[in-house]
Amino acid sequence: MPLWSRVNLSLAVIVLGYSSMTNANTWSESSKKAAPIGKAVFGKTQDGTEIDLYTLHNAKGASAKVMTFGATLVDLDMPDRSGKMGDVVLGFDNLQQYLGKTPFFGVTVGRYANRIARGKFALDGKEYQLAVNNGPNSLHGGLVGFDHKVWTAEPKESSEGESVRFTYVSKDGEENYPGTLTVQVTYTLTDKDELKLEYAAETDKATVLNLTNHSYFNLSGSGTGDILNYLLYINADQYTVVDSTLIPTGEIKSVVGTPLDFLKPTPIGSRIAQLQEVGGYDHNYVLNGKAGTLRVAARVSDPASGREMEVLTTQPGVQFYSAIHLDEPVVGKKGVTYQKYGAICLETQHYPDSPNHPEFPTTELRPGAKFVSETIYKFSAK
Repeated sequence: MPLWSRVNLSLAVIVLGYSSMTNANTWSESSKKAAPIGKAVFGKTQDGTEIDLYTLHNAKGASAKVMTFGATLVDLDMPDRSGKMGDVVLGFDNLQQYLGKTPFFGVTVGRYANRIARGKFALDGKEYQLAVNNGPNSLHGGLVGFDHKVWTAEPKESSEGESVRFTYVSKDGEENYPGTLTVQVTYTLTDKDELKLEYAAETDKATVLNLTNHSYFNLSGSGTGDILNYLLYINADQYTVVDSTLIPTGEIKSVVGTPLDFLKPTPIGSRIAQLQEVGGYDHNYVLNGKAGTLRVAARVSDPASGREMEVLTTQPGVQFYSAIHLDEPVVGKKGVTYQKYGAICLETQHYPDSPNHPEFPTTELRPGAKFVSETIYKFSAK
């Protein structure tokens, strides 16, 4: 029986500043979709484990492919203004490329997404030392994070659309994080051209947790030009100030009058030259509205294809990343070489280094509590 089915309904739910999941585990036996959920073997890991690739469809012809390695979004086909389908996420055509060091294309990131200063944090009086894998800091869960783990998969059909629920059990001490943590992420493709991601987690010992999806979006099509002409809106008046290693100083400042101001739809490339020290955008925004409630985080549109993507989330922050580290070219799908500024990432999450900043929304998860969050990528075309 799945972990979530065994949780006593009277159990107090502590959500790290989030709202409860709504009907996330209630499934309909019927489906209106013409095509069943597809399943194929995408390849094998070095130890011979088969990796499954699932294809979700909706009634409008959109599709999403997700795999058990890293609970990863591999492909996402959405229509442009003429109705032509196109894959709007960067990635690879074969498993072998995902097995090595990658830019985290489409993966589920954990146990802690983003950075932890010097790889250290204290919890209940005990200090933990994590692997340092990004300059002086720990990034995206350490040396072997959730993005390089094999998850179990359960395809489902719900009243909202076709889904795959991925589950992974991270043992106590993995990457030196405390607690045995059971994590689930559910991908659902709805008939509204929404890709919904629902996260849930429980632990047997106090730990810290920050989960996100690291998809790289190119709304003109994977590997098609850059995103500098895209119009971007971010629903955030403030951002977390960082030092030269991208660790928050603790100061939260207004975006107004800075290159980080996207309170009105603005071309991404219009002020990017002002960020020479960083090379572009890699910043955490403090989202407006109450964390725990589903609200608009960002909206991005591509004048060339007409595609627009709206991001909604219950999370307190979003990391806007303009693919600045693709300056070391990566050969992706169909042999196309991905370039710097070739995609936009909008990673809904908690703030970087929150375990070392008690003034930030907490990322602590304790036994008897359940972590839940929800993010929706909603597509349209104009």
